[in-house]
Amino acid sequence: MNTPPHGASGEYGAPHLPEHAARVEPARPVRAVDSAATPNTMRLADEFFYLAHDDQTGRPRLFESATGHGLAAALLAELYGEGRVTFEGRQLRVTDTSPPTDWLQHLVLDRLVAEPRHTTRTWLAFLATTAYEQVATRMWQLGLLQPQQVGRLWRHRTVYVPTDMNTAAWSWARLSFQLRNYQRLNAFDVALAGVALHTQLSPILLDGTPLAVRAFLRQQIEQAHPPLRDLLADLGAVVGGTVLSHRTS
Repeated sequence: MNTPPHGASGEYGAPHLPEHAARVEPARPVRAVDSAATPNTMRLADEFFYLAHDDQTGRPRLFESATGHGLAAALLAELYGEGRVTFEGRQLRVTDTSPPTDWLQHLVLDRLVAEPRHTTRTWLAFLATTAYEQVATRMWQLGLLQPQQVGRLWRHRTVYVPTDMNTAAWSWARLSFQLRNYQRLNAFDVALAGVALHTQLSPILLDGTPLAVRAFLRQQIEQAHPPLRDLLADLGAVVGGTVLSHRTS
């Protein structure tokens, strides 16, 4: 499988794990993905947006709160990967206040600098309220998504449809292929898979795989750098609470 060049920078915490010899084909057919399909400007929140939505219709695979919190965590992870923030236990700490070139990262960092005393979970809850529209807007500006109105009359809503199904499918195809074949994930994909796991998206990503594949995914995430693990732990706790509320409401 061709691997496109990735523009993500920074250290998310790549695990060092042995590769397994056994190869497993994905249960879901994977489209052929051109090596140039993913633009160099793709960022973690953009790729999670793709994972959390159908690559043809743009319809969500998760309920709204899980998607919002996942995108919020991905935005914070982007800043961590750029060396702007770190996570210590339940606390978020800004380590570099210089403005990022990406407008959305800049916006998020400005908010973090202005309110330095909040916990990571508080920031996840706050950013989750706007992350969907903000990430979708960034992707629309890059030509990755096209907004469409669905529904009738007063019940219509906006769905963001991928402009290229190959680009949209690449995140799922890449992670699924590597995990099913026990291939070590790079630092970027460890972070992406971690957000997917802690938003409870992994059953879709790994549908039909043996338990060993799921254990392999968890093992890689557990060996990520401690700050990323702290962020993901807070994400899992927040999403777990919202899932419980969603099921009992």
